[in-house]
Amino acid sequence: MHFEVEQKFPLDDVAQVERRLKELGARPAESVGQVDLYFNHPARDFAQTDEALRLRSVGEKNFITYKGPKLDAATKTRRELELPLPSGGGAATEHAGLLEALGFKPVATVRKRRALYYIDWQGKTIEAALDDVAEVGQFLELELSASEPEVEAAKSSIASLAARLGLTTSERRSYLELLLAAQRH
Repeated sequence: MHFEVEQKFPLDDVAQVERRLKELGARPAESVGQVDLYFNHPARDFAQTDEALRLRSVGEKNFITYKGPKLDAATKTRRELELPLPSGGGAATEHAGLLEALGFKPVATVRKRRALYYIDWQGKTIEAALDDVAEVGQFLELELSASEPEVEAAKSSIASLAARLGLTTSERRSYLELLLAAQRH
């Protein structure tokens, strides 16, 4: 079983965090726009069960992702299943239509610009994503993929890197939760 081990931190000074990443040897990768359309289940409320189902478009590439409930109180560690879909805007629209025909309800669309970095840390390569999320703010996500026996070591590595970057206050809510809260105010 595959788990996403992640911690997310709100940022006041993106340039400072970017400098720290580079000082630690982080390698820049691509900068991409992501559009995530989230759905709610027809028979259970994902907000109550702490699950998520989304269609993600990154340029012409499309993915469908299921995220299970968070497994602990400190990180956003959860089971994740992500599958590629056919490319193109038409394919994303058709898959959204399929989900709606099955009773899934669109909840909201999260739009973000993501600058990716990879950093070798404690024998692992951690993905560091500087995210600028429309209507929500700027964040750094530190993420590792792990099998079940590797989860605790992955959490420890991420916590260690976060401390080295001077990041102390993590945000466990998803971008969807943050967006919905911002729209209520």
